[in-house]
Amino acid sequence: MIKAAILGFGVVGCGVYEVLKQNSSQIKTKCEAGIEIKYILDIRKFPGAEYEDKVTDDFAVIENDPEIKIVIETIGGAGAAYDFTRRALERGKHVVTSNKELVATHGYELLSLAEEKNVNYLFEASVGGGIPIIRPIIQCLSANEITEIIGILNGTTNYILTMMINAGMSFEQALELAKSNGYAERNPASDIEGVDAGRKIAILASLASGHHIYPEQVVCEGIMEITLDDVRYAAEAGMVIKLLGRYKKLDGGKICVYVAPHLIGQESMLSGVSGVFNGIIVRGNAVGEVMFYGRGAGDMPTASAVVADVIDAARHIDKTKNKRLWGEGGAFTQDSKVLRQRYYIRAEGAANPAGEPSDAERLFGRLEVISGGTGGMSVFITEEMDGCEFEKALDEYKKSAMVLSCMRVLG
Repeated sequence: MIKAAILGFGVVGCGVYEVLKQNSSQIKTKCEAGIEIKYILDIRKFPGAEYEDKVTDDFAVIENDPEIKIVIETIGGAGAAYDFTRRALERGKHVVTSNKELVATHGYELLSLAEEKNVNYLFEASVGGGIPIIRPIIQCLSANEITEIIGILNGTTNYILTMMINAGMSFEQALELAKSNGYAERNPASDIEGVDAGRKIAILASLASGHHIYPEQVVCEGIMEITLDDVRYAAEAGMVIKLLGRYKKLDGGKICVYVAPHLIGQESMLSGVSGVFNGIIVRGNAVGEVMFYGRGAGDMPTASAVVADVIDAARHIDKTKNKRLWGEGGAFTQDSKVLRQRYYIRAEGAANPAGEPSDAERLFGRLEVISGGTGGMSVFITEEMDGCEFEKALDEYKKSAMVLSCMRVLG
């Protein structure tokens, strides 16, 4: 029997305990040994619970117990979780985590330490919850040069946008509903500002590029400024609005990594990803385009991915399964302004872009007009241009129009 400890007994930690308990016989056949939770680290005591005798508030007990072979970190954040993870790896214990912030911030360091100590640091659940994405990139797509990864990586924002699209709710109404349904935290800033998705695309970009991409290298835009007018005009153009994380490999070895809301066409596989579901498209130079879809969060989906890593660690209890997955970070990223894209603009007080050569046509080129000045509103999609060209044109356009909204258009 392989002994393990769970650090943090919140939503995911409880889910991990339940999956290990419910599927214990099946798990035993897959790793040729049972997995027993010997300790649960938490400041709470859980009186009367079946696992009450397993609870401790002292990590040193776990750290110094030679029977503990696997540490399951579900605390979150990069504070205590970082300290405990380092100490566990130093003691030669395998560590499994769902902690996206920790992996995105300290992944290179912790993977290097795991390799040095001949143990595994596994983090399938850190991106996409229950959706398999880390292992497919490492193994199934390893013959490919990954040229692009683009996806809906945050279930909270996707739920909010879905409610705006399908139910006609305002951003504020949809956010409150997400909170009441348990899809959004009391302080949802990291979700709605794109930070959570930024950490996830940083991890995927690190795997794809072979270099550690830190969260601060990922420029993140959120969804707070999106209105029902934008949703309606996007629909008139046959599009929907989604918050996307994107990794793009450029000629010359540089990469772009960013998070931003995009208008996407109905033909895109991502357009139908609704509610709290996530969808991730990976493009490889040999395989072409593949998509991963499923619940991106929640106790049991995330616990499913965590326990899969626990089983993997148990199968490789005496050796390092994966060598270092990426190298040190550096100046490998380039501003996403270098990408050539179309842009959506909604403005008031401008000349009708459908009429005689207007400021909009002069500055943004050939336009796809969505609304040609009705009620003083001009809504259009520009021709393809890079970000620097767009910003220069937009600054000039603002001299004759009040720009209310602008977003990237995918494809």
